[in-house]
Amino acid sequence: MKSPLLQSLTADPDERMTLARVLDCADAASRGTPAHTAFLSPHERALAERLAPAARFFGGYPDAERTVAVFLPDWAEDAQLPDFAELAAVRAVRRDREGSAPTHRDYLGALLALGVRRDMLGDLLVRPDGCDILAASSVAPFLRDNLTSAGRSPLTVTLVPLPELIVPEQAFREIRDTVASLRLDAVTAAAFSLSRGKAAEAVAAGKVFLNGIPCDKPDREVAEGDKISLRGMGKCLVASAGGVSRKGRVCLVLRRYL
Repeated sequence: MKSPLLQSLTADPDERMTLARVLDCADAASRGTPAHTAFLSPHERALAERLAPAARFFGGYPDAERTVAVFLPDWAEDAQLPDFAELAAVRAVRRDREGSAPTHRDYLGALLALGVRRDMLGDLLVRPDGCDILAASSVAPFLRDNLTSAGRSPLTVTLVPLPELIVPEQAFREIRDTVASLRLDAVTAAAFSLSRGKAAEAVAAGKVFLNGIPCDKPDREVAEGDKISLRGMGKCLVASAGGVSRKGRVCLVLRRYL
């Protein structure tokens, strides 16, 4: 029963394994035991939401990109998610302030080089003087004791309470444009400065994600609040979609993240 259900959601074997764990957690909660998954990518989360509507998601702070799915039994429905998600915050601070600051890739590479699985790590909140790392509580002490550098920068690493996370404001460029309709190919073209034809090709090739799910239908309608990602070119938020120009076109305000 489980296998056909998972195959209907994704053909990727790794994603099916992740979703099987989601179902296991949901089953544990139905029997009275709180449970949670490892960290999910936005795409995996979108699949999990379709598979298990009772899941609640937490990544350490509001609007986290990578989150764990938490399943609570009836007796814990009013509990706070941080009490059951088993997440920790690891703060890495540069000991040198000269030269280029380590990038997200530098920090992630240093963490993976320690042998830590990606699904044990949440968002990496990078700033010029360091990085706050969301991690599973079980690996946080290991990171504190073994993460010593990123890029060319030596680091001082400590554990901090989740409420003390430093969340940098995400930079974006605001784009104002008009489109003939709110079709996915039209909005993608406006967001990433592409021709309508190139955007349609990208959608048909499976390179465009709508709210974390690959969408290969150029005529899929987009709504205000939707997030669009184009592989290799970044992501954007449809901040506003409403109003009609004098020429009868739909007015858009997009936020393309830098």
